[in-house]
Amino acid sequence: MSEPTQNSQDVASGHFSSLLKHWRNVRRLTQIELASDANVSARHLCFLETGRSQPSRDMVQLLGSVLDLPLEERNALHVAAGFVPPYGDKGLAAENLQPVRQALDFMLRQQEPYPGIVIDGHWDVRMRNRGSSRLLMPFRDAFDMEGDLGNNAMHAVFHPGGLRQFMVNWAEFAGQLIRILHREVAQGSRASAKLLDEISAYPGVSAEWRLPGHASASSPVMTMQLAKGDYRLSFFSTFTTLAMPTDAVLQQIKIECFFPADEATAEMARQLAASDTGDQHAFSYG
Repeated sequence: MSEPTQNSQDVASGHFSSLLKHWRNVRRLTQIELASDANVSARHLCFLETGRSQPSRDMVQLLGSVLDLPLEERNALHVAAGFVPPYGDKGLAAENLQPVRQALDFMLRQQEPYPGIVIDGHWDVRMRNRGSSRLLMPFRDAFDMEGDLGNNAMHAVFHPGGLRQFMVNWAEFAGQLIRILHREVAQGSRASAKLLDEISAYPGVSAEWRLPGHASASSPVMTMQLAKGDYRLSFFSTFTTLAMPTDAVLQQIKIECFFPADEATAEMARQLAASDTGDQHAFSYG
């Protein structure tokens, strides 16, 4: 299971001192080291951690920056100190994010005829292009998963009733994804810590994967090899994130683009695209 010291979900909300000490310990800093990095006195930092002093908004902002917290956690730190969170977190459907949605839509269209998806901080798929629907639908139609789990990229890979049953190289591919989750947990993602616990409970998940630092991948490019009867696909994928976002939701967004790893997959994508008369994209926002 994931280590509880890696995220703040179990730290009492509303207590700035507890959160500050929590994150200093996660970053493996002494009070003197953090005080030096923030250019404040060690005495003042000690008073903040014990609750003897209350921080200003500027101090909260400074400490969140020095601790290199995700924007979601900087929001939590502000709320714990009694301030309005400075970074937006209303979801991808927020009115002010319309230009971003248009940009994401454009990127997915450019990925045609190959699959492209947009994943949020919970690893839920929020947008997908027609290439994704065309090529992966035969597998998705055969999912045997509860509720909306099939729309979560991590659950879809690790659940025995999801893509896992069709993935020829599942152990290799899943091990790579676990490493990504461990990195996100170490960076402070509460959602990734929860996901790591959930998928670790699935049967067949290696006990080694439940701990950070397990063996690294042997290949620089990890392929996803799928087979359902005679229908076979092989992809490698890339992740793209948004540069310098000032919105907590956007900081967690990932655009995953799938590229054919062999000519047979590329030809299948072209053939299905040529016979597709539907819309060029399909998406939802959350």
